[in-house]
Amino acid sequence: MKFKFALMLGCAGMFAAAPAMAQTAGEARDDDQIIVTGAYTIADKIDTATGLGLSVQETPQSVSIITAQRILDQNLISVKDVIENGIGVAVNETDDVRNSFFARGFEIQNTQIDGVPTAWALGGDRGETLADLSIYERVEIVRGATGLLSGVGDPSASINLVRKHADRTDWSGYVNAGYGSWNTWRLSGDVGGAVTSDGRLRVRGVARYEEGEAFTDYYKNKKLVLYGTLEADITPDTLLRVGFSHQRNDPHGVFWGSLPTFYSDGTIANWRRSKTTAQPWTTWKTINQNFFTSLRHDFGNGWSIQGNYNRQRNTQFTEILYLSGQVDRETGLGLFSNPYSAYGVSIQNSYDAQLKGKLTVFGRDHDLVLGYLNSTLNRHTDSFCPLNGVPICSYNFPAASDFNNWNENSYPNPGFLETGLRVEQERIKQIGYYGALRVNVTDWLKVIGGGRLATWKRNGVAYGTATTYGDKNVFIPYAGALVDITPNHRIYASYTTIYQPQNLRDRNYNQLDPVTGKSYEVGLKSNFFNEALQTSVALFRIEQDNLGQIDGPQIPAPGVGGLPFQPYRAAKGAVSKGFEIEATGEPLEGWNINAGYSQFKVRDANGLNVNTDQPRRLLKVFSTYTVQGVLNGFTFGGGVNYRSSAYGIVNGSPFALRQNGFALVNLMARLAVTEQFEVQGNIENLLDKKYYSQVGNFSQYRYGEPRSFMVSANYKF
Repeated sequence: MKFKFALMLGCAGMFAAAPAMAQTAGEARDDDQIIVTGAYTIADKIDTATGLGLSVQETPQSVSIITAQRILDQNLISVKDVIENGIGVAVNETDDVRNSFFARGFEIQNTQIDGVPTAWALGGDRGETLADLSIYERVEIVRGATGLLSGVGDPSASINLVRKHADRTDWSGYVNAGYGSWNTWRLSGDVGGAVTSDGRLRVRGVARYEEGEAFTDYYKNKKLVLYGTLEADITPDTLLRVGFSHQRNDPHGVFWGSLPTFYSDGTIANWRRSKTTAQPWTTWKTINQNFFTSLRHDFGNGWSIQGNYNRQRNTQFTEILYLSGQVDRETGLGLFSNPYSAYGVSIQNSYDAQLKGKLTVFGRDHDLVLGYLNSTLNRHTDSFCPLNGVPICSYNFPAASDFNNWNENSYPNPGFLETGLRVEQERIKQIGYYGALRVNVTDWLKVIGGGRLATWKRNGVAYGTATTYGDKNVFIPYAGALVDITPNHRIYASYTTIYQPQNLRDRNYNQLDPVTGKSYEVGLKSNFFNEALQTSVALFRIEQDNLGQIDGPQIPAPGVGGLPFQPYRAAKGAVSKGFEIEATGEPLEGWNINAGYSQFKVRDANGLNVNTDQPRRLLKVFSTYTVQGVLNGFTFGGGVNYRSSAYGIVNGSPFALRQNGFALVNLMARLAVTEQFEVQGNIENLLDKKYYSQVGNFSQYRYGEPRSFMVSANYKF
């Protein structure tokens, strides 16, 4: 491992030796300011890792920024799309609504909106992972543990969605129309500007409407996104922000789960990609609403204070069908059915405040942040299933008909109750106090130290089983250091601890202890072309205890009803170690690039592989080049996303479903007909690669999306 790190540092050093690319030793440089920015880099400071408001180059962790230009170039529509194209992160699709995100071998459970931690429902079953990007300016992904700001320590990564703000005084915006595969069409708009002559009051509004089908049978969806925000300069030093967003997805013909993996003779079933277990009547409607307000005051001399209030309300209504079991190859019989209907609501109220400032000691300025978060999430679910005397769905539904010849009339809607029964009632309370200090020891050495005192409690009742877990006043330390070895090369190191409660149970139905551990990272961050091109190399090691792993097939739970549950075992001494390389920016005028490679291995104390459904190697490259002189500019580009092999142990059986390594090729082109009007085309999965987007989850697999296209026209004003 030491050799690998030395090799990576040496390769980065070769860039430093290239005089055409690097800054000269005598060139003046301001460490606190990015001099040049491109379409894929930002000048803004970020708070996602430390809260200190540091640039990407100043943050002692791996950071990837998906900018507004990349969102446009790659036609990224949802948060899931960002993760699929982000460096070092991966997606597992469960069905048409739920998705799980991973980094460095572990699931990402920390998400933020404008730096405020938010809690998603299990797998994002209330539409969280499908959040539309039209209301966000960019997405920040900080890999590694980020417990300092996001609450409990999570070893994978943190995702921060940065909203669009009403920061323009001149009225401007765009309207966009697009049409693509499976009769998908969408209309979008974004407009904003000052409503007072002095520019002190500004507004901005975003809207998107979309309808379309999918590559699977029976699927149709309608989506509406609305967003409005207001900014007011109450005084020259005081800024007020208020806003509201609303997203509604109304899909029909939706999967619940995926396709059965095995025939009854033990061989793998090879279904066509459009095959579905759904019916036209199945639906999974979600509504995501967010009201927010913030007040920021600048005291001068580098000191400011900001307070935020966020209210999120996420709902779902389902009438869905789950099929499980093994199919007889000849008759198509053998699948059990479980139709289900429910209405669920999650409401989270969060209050947080930050005090930032500069301390002058021994003639040097040092950065300080102090913060507080108080968040309460209440969620419940009402079931409309026919009941059988117990608070769970009845399992006496008829078996599914011939799955070989499954059609839109194979399983009529069985009918559900008009009045729901409360089957889940849960409360999650989080309180955090945190602080961090960046000490400018010398011009070339910066040291960061801090910690968080976190309280995290979860209690409630689900399907007759009471659950209470969490902990109080857990201290999560954070330490980092950055050393400038040349004007454009910086070595960094960081350390933090891991504390992650988990709602998993062992074979005796006892809840697993929280995941605990440590996270280490060292790396090199460099910049070229006056910071137009930024690179990073990171080497990491993550140590964890009590990491939950599947332990055999599902078994009945004790107590009334005996609802089947998946038992887990606590893996001791799980260690993930690996490295990541990323390059982002504009090395030549008109040429934008984002490229990265990540690799890791993760094993427990017995040397057994952990989380085998996660690819150990990811390569992601996307680049565009703009040719001047063709009308008002012609941009073309493309990229490749590669995932190495992975496999899922099917419910602890001796069978494993393996997904071999594969690469997806994407292309784009955009022509600026005038300075205001552009047309663009995107092709995803150009070679029409057939692959799994999920393997081994409850004896099921899911196909990834085939080749698709989207053409759009955009008018800016």
